[in-house]
Amino acid sequence: MARRDAHADRILTAVDDGAAPAASVVAASWRRCVTLYGLDPEQSRAPEMLGAAELRAARERLEPLMHAAHASLDRLAAAVVELGCCVLLTDAEGAPVERRSAAADEAEFDARGLRPGAIWSEAQQGTNGIGTCLAEGRALTIHRDQHFRTRNTALSCTVAPIHDDRGRLAAALDVSCRHETLVPGMIGLVAAAVAEAARAIEAAHFRAAFADARILLAPGAEGGAVSLLAVDRDDLVIGATRAARLALGVTDATLAAAPPAADLLRFGDAGDPLGEAERSALRQALARARGNVSAAAKLLGVSRATLHRKLSRLGLR
Repeated sequence: MARRDAHADRILTAVDDGAAPAASVVAASWRRCVTLYGLDPEQSRAPEMLGAAELRAARERLEPLMHAAHASLDRLAAAVVELGCCVLLTDAEGAPVERRSAAADEAEFDARGLRPGAIWSEAQQGTNGIGTCLAEGRALTIHRDQHFRTRNTALSCTVAPIHDDRGRLAAALDVSCRHETLVPGMIGLVAAAVAEAARAIEAAHFRAAFADARILLAPGAEGGAVSLLAVDRDDLVIGATRAARLALGVTDATLAAAPPAADLLRFGDAGDPLGEAERSALRQALARARGNVSAAAKLLGVSRATLHRKLSRLGLR
């Protein structure tokens, strides 16, 4: 009981410290739990569960993303389940819809609430990997006694957010470990694996959502971010991932207008769209003819002399 009291006292001390929440994601979450959600760290109830129909509906809403995630979930599980961990894919409300774990560990994960349908929102369970990741919108690890509720302090949870093809926060990818012997160095490796898998899921989901479009790498891909644009056959941008939206200032209204990729990426002469279209057509013809001007002229239906004049005028020679 002394350990439980000490954990609650530590949380309340941090909440009362005016500077702590500004300096720590965990302390900021603890303050939300006490002042916004009215939670008690000593309350030991298990997470609430979605009903069967509610879980089925949650899975249906997330089905396209779940389909895109299968391969990444399997690869991540293959790397971490032997460490005594499970892999959870949750919806935006913090309810797992998929789990990967070793069969021998399933009963223990069920008992801890690490199972499909359990509600791990921050408002329900206090500071925890899934709920706090979704509340903060960022990748993080909540390790053992960083959890708000005392009953969860044996867990180490590493989570990354996943955004859908419209840049909205749609899911979270979690690796929760039950062993108290998970060392900090190992946590770093797990965090890197989770972040990589989350990026792979975002990219696969975006490509599937725009299966008939060309996919371009956009600015904002530094650090491995999924910065992609979907472009139609007329080189008009019809989709953008969250990272591309942030890097280029793209909004839903921007995409509704279907801007030319050249304008959005800020290359070419936006004041001479016909000239740019002609330049593009000539370069494509030369590429198809492997640089042979006569063959390119034949593809375009013009004389060799005419093509030479056009190439000179557009600075392509």
